[in-house]
Amino acid sequence: MNTLRLSKSNDLPTIMEIIGHAQQFLAEQNIDQWQDGYPPKEWIMNDISAKESYVIENEDNQIIATTVFIDREEPNYNEILGNWSTGKDAKYGVVHRLAIHKDSRRTGIAEFVLTEFEKVLKQNQFDSMRIDTHKDNVGMQKLLKKIGYQYCGIIFLETADERLAFEKKVN
Repeated sequence: MNTLRLSKSNDLPTIMEIIGHAQQFLAEQNIDQWQDGYPPKEWIMNDISAKESYVIENEDNQIIATTVFIDREEPNYNEILGNWSTGKDAKYGVVHRLAIHKDSRRTGIAEFVLTEFEKVLKQNQFDSMRIDTHKDNVGMQKLLKKIGYQYCGIIFLETADERLAFEKKVN
């Protein structure tokens, strides 16, 4: 049974190792995402300090995935080429930087993570979960559609890179 918990500072080396696996996996698929040193270690440390970084542990208490979950406005989502299905004033959560250990891919971890955070949002009367991904990350797009996320349009990061935006109503 997998468990989701807040990251601790001593989890940082394992988190960075898993992010390295994700960077390599994306590169092997010729996806130009996370290939420029993103996310830097400093960001992960800030996420841990802000209590927005999470790890997923397997039944042996080994960390097998990492992610960031925020329940506040995401500035990159203020402008969208398209429309959020819950509208621009909705109360939403966001998952960022979901990365899974190379030995735990295709085991349902990503779906587990999203479902767990959706439950938190529902309990706290949020409208939806929002997430974005690279246009070439077809695997993530398929997963999102499979578990009920709707494509809403294109958002732009601070770097001007575009991302496909998805949303799922939780209430």
